[in-house]
Formats: sequence, C-alpha cells, structure tokens
Amino acid sequence: MDRRSFIRKAGVASAGVAASSVLAAPAIAQENPKITWRLTSSFPKSLDTIYGGAVDIAERVAAATDGNFNIQVFAAGEIVPGLQAVDAVSAGTVEAAHTTSYYFWGKEPTFAIGTAIPFGLNARMQNAWYYQGNGNTLMNEFFATQGLYGLPAGNTGVQMGGWFRKEINTVDDLKGLKMRIAGLAGKVLEKVGVVPQQLAGGDIYPALEKGTIDAAEFVGPYDDAKLGFHKVAKYYYYPGFWEGGPVVHGFFNLEKYNGLPKHYQAILADACAYANTNMTAKYDTKNPHALKQLVAEGTVLRPFSQEIMEACYQAALGIYAELSAQSPSFKKVYDDQLLFKKDAYLWAQLGEYTFDTFMMIQQRAGKL
Repeated sequence: MDRRSFIRKAGVASAGVAASSVLAAPAIAQENPKITWRLTSSFPKSLDTIYGGAVDIAERVAAATDGNFNIQVFAAGEIVPGLQAVDAVSAGTVEAAHTTSYYFWGKEPTFAIGTAIPFGLNARMQNAWYYQGNGNTLMNEFFATQGLYGLPAGNTGVQMGGWFRKEINTVDDLKGLKMRIAGLAGKVLEKVGVVPQQLAGGDIYPALEKGTIDAAEFVGPYDDAKLGFHKVAKYYYYPGFWEGGPVVHGFFNLEKYNGLPKHYQAILADACAYANTNMTAKYDTKNPHALKQLVAEGTVLRPFSQEIMEACYQAALGIYAELSAQSPSFKKVYDDQLLFKKDAYLWAQLGEYTFDTFMMIQQRAGKL
C-alpha cells in the first residue's frame, strides 16, 4: 500500500471513529433520561425506620442511574396527608408513594391483603408469597384497576398488640373500647366490641393523651417509644395478630411507571427490594433494645388471652367469608394467599418453630 492511500484510508477511519463518538453521547442520554419524581410518604420523618424505606428507594435509584433518575421524598403532610398518599398517586398529583395499602381498604377490601390481614402471613412468608408465589402478580392486577403499580418496599415484622390504659383480660373488656387500629383489623375487632378509629401515626399520641381513644396500636417498641405512647398508657399487649408481617409498598402511578425505560423499572424494583429487607433488619435490631428500655421505664407487658385470640380469629374468618361474597377481587387474592399459608405453616412447624423454640428456651435460661 502506498503512503497516499494509507493516509487517505486512515483519515476515513478516523472520521468514522469521531462520528461514532459524537453519536454515542446523545444515545447514552436517551438511554438514561433525566427524570424527577415526587414521592409522598405516609409517615413523619421522626419515624426514621419506616420513613427511611422511602429514602432507601430514592438513594438506590439515584446511585444506579448516576443521578439521572431522581426521586424527591416528602414526609406525610408536606404534600398531602398520610392517609391520602395512594389517592395522590392515582390522580397523578405525585408519581409515587411509600405507604401501607391497608390504609385504603375502605375504597376496596382487596387493599387490605396488600399489607396484612388478621391471622395472615408473617414477614418471611409474605416475601415468599410476593416474590415466588402469586402475590405480586395478583396484587398488581388489582392495583392496576386503581391506576397504580406496587412493589414491596418494607416490612416491620410482626407488630405489637398495642397500648391500653387498663388491663384487657376477657372479650368483655374490649366492649366499647375506642382503639386506634388500622386496616381490616378494625373491622374484625369491631365484631368483638371494639370501636375502631383510623388515625395517622402523628395523630395517635394526642388522641390517647386526651382520652379521645382508650387504646392504640402502631408498630412496635422502637417506633412506639419514639411516639411516647408509654407516657399515656401503661399496658403493652402482644402479639399484633392483625399484622404478622405487614408489607409497606412503593406505589407508582401506573402510566408514569409504564413510561419508564425498562432498565429504570428494573432499578426501581431492585431499590424497593433493598428497602424491603433493610427495614425488617432495622426493626429486628432496634426493637429488642427499645423494649428493654420501655420495661425499665414502667411499661407492663401482657399477652392477649387465649379467649381473646380465639374470638378474634373466628371473627376474622367470618369477615373474610363476607368480603369474599361481596368482592370477587378480594376472594381471588385471599383464596390464593390462604392456600399458600397452609403449606407455609406446615413447613414452619417443623423447621422454624422447633428451632426457634429451643433457642428461646436457652435465652430464657441465660445459656446463650
């Protein structure tokens, strides 16, 4: 090859490289568009663990997209009240929310199953049902009818049964009791005489302090201590049988979600999955220390009696039969979860229960 031919061909090649470099920049920009969403939480910033789930989502998404996909997190009340979070997403007022779907069960009872129903699944089983069972598919079939797409983005683990001004030993002690309790659990307790009240987290303490309500449940020791319930109610009951493993969801406006690039959707799913496991880990770490501190400050721990548990269980079964007859959507999802639950608890009896029981005996004996 002569010198002139080589230079001419080299020049053409260099021009091609330069052209491809020019084209690469806008192509990358198109693949990673700059998007800003607003997310409204149903929780105040003071409840750092449950509110922190939304922060986890935003930080993970930003990190994975070099800041091109930015989710701005707002606490309850900064844009809309906590109990209007889902409505704001459906209406397109905001693109996203971090909340519990059972807050909105009054709109349609299927919302309740999305978080937790009384005597439902524990946290580990919820993850199995959502990720490997039919949970995420079935719930999103329903959420789509509300203009939503949902992903598990937090779980508190089993909750406490709440704070009471007086001891509750029998079903009769529940009659006429005004109790803050969220979700479908309020309807179940109503069957045994409780007068349920649905209040956002920040409104519970003043209502309990003023005597507007007689009892309240929220989450567990860490959050409850932050909210100061032990200062206005002495008795702390367990377990929160209505929330064995309550899921906190990331909700997204369905049209906005479908409009995301596929890799942004994948990043969002990964961020929510991280928030889901991280929240449970935080509560499992913080609750033991908070519980010991509450007891040291005079809190009296009490288990619900077997009479109360059995009465509430039967009431729950009656409610599920009624709702299944009224709502085809509820029946479809409930029946699927019930089948999953039967097998899940079969295995749990042999594996988790026997192992955990043995280890708890060692803990009580001071042998750990």
